[in-house]
Order: sequence, then C-alpha cells, then structure tokens
Amino acid sequence: MLKYLPENVSTFGDRIDSLFRMIYIITSVTFILVAVTMIAFLILYRQREGVRAYYTHGSKTLEIVWTVVPAIVLAVITGMSVTTWRDIKMRTPETGVEVRVIGKQFNWRMIYPGPDGQFETDDDLELANELHVPVNQNVIVQLQAEDVIHSFFLPHLRVKQDAIPGRTITVWFNAFKTGEYEIACAELCGFGHYNMRGLLTVHEQDDYESWMTETWPTTTAAAQTNDAAPAPETDGETPLDRGGAR
Repeated sequence: MLKYLPENVSTFGDRIDSLFRMIYIITSVTFILVAVTMIAFLILYRQREGVRAYYTHGSKTLEIVWTVVPAIVLAVITGMSVTTWRDIKMRTPETGVEVRVIGKQFNWRMIYPGPDGQFETDDDLELANELHVPVNQNVIVQLQAEDVIHSFFLPHLRVKQDAIPGRTITVWFNAFKTGEYEIACAELCGFGHYNMRGLLTVHEQDDYESWMTETWPTTTAAAQTNDAAPAPETDGETPLDRGGAR
C-alpha cells in the first residue's frame, strides 16, 4: 500500500493505485538509470590533460533498444489504463443513489431529488458543501459548473473530474468504509479557490435512512406550502427508495 496516498475507501481505488504504483516504479527506475549514466559520462569523458576529444556516431543497437523498450512499456501501460478507464469512466452503474453536484465560486451545491425522483422540482433538497451517501452503494453524480471550470476531487475515493460550464458529466463511486472525507476543488478557479472545500459523509445504511428522514420533511413541507397542492402519494417510501436512486 502506498503510504503517501490518502486512504483508499473506493471499490475501484485499488486498480488506480496499482497503475499509479507501476508508473511510479517505472519512472523512478528510469530516472535512476539516466542519472547514473549521466554522472558516469561526466566522470569518464571529463576534460583531462593529454587526452584529445574524439567523435563517435554511437551504437545503432542501443538506439533501437532505447526506442523499442520504452514503446513496449508505454503500450503495456496504455493497455492496462484503457481497461481501468473504460470500467470507471465509460460504464456508469444502472442503479444507485443519484445526486447533482454543481461547482460555483467558491462552494459546492449538492442537490438531491425529492420523493418524485426528479431534479429541478420543489421537493429537491439542496445542501452547501455537504455530500451524504450510504456505504456499499453506487453513488451517481451529475457534475456541473455554474461559472468557470472546477474540478470535483475526492482523494479518498480516487475520483477527480473537471466540471465544465454548459455540460453535465456523470461520475460515480462506491465507498466501502464509513467516515468523513474531504471534497476539494483541484482546479484553480479564482481568488477563493483555496477555500472551496466540502465534506463527504459515508453513512451506514440505517444512519443514512435516518438522515434522509430527518432532513427531508422541512423541504417537502415547504414545497407543499408553496404549491398549495396535495402531497404526492409516497406509500410510506422514503426519498432513498424513490428519489435517491434511479
């Protein structure tokens, strides 16, 4: 385990860490070889009294080796990265807790759909810089930006995705450990960038349902008052059952 990385609590984090570790080792070995070779050349071919400089074309064999070997290494890294990228970036789970995250200068807006399961309706729940999710469940994030480019970064979940104005980008994660984890903006987005931080809370399932039950009544009651219309039939379902998953 890489001790200098934040603790991984994501189901796909090990795959990303393995790629990082492999690339780190390869680049470290390459750096050492190049540095040692450079130092050796500085010593062996330094200016010395009575020794004339001479011209050498080099070795075609060495040129082929140091071209082919890096090409093979890059091909292997690409092959391993493509499969990881495909599974994480190109394949969104069909079901999961859904939330819309909107970056703006300089905070994160977290929007949950209400009992109707639809965004941009009166029963939505909006929080500032707080994201609450259940453990061991897929969380599907509709990522947007309100003004400039931001970067939604969950270091403990190995999630990092730019939020671009005018676009909705879907990202997902599945946390296997409860706790509180940092949400950061990893894109320089203005003078208040340093303060654009949020908190991800991963709950046990029962705690998450309790949080939903305690949080939603105020929102839904306000929506019913504003609409002056009967409350929708929920059959005793919570927002987790209807609005929190798709």
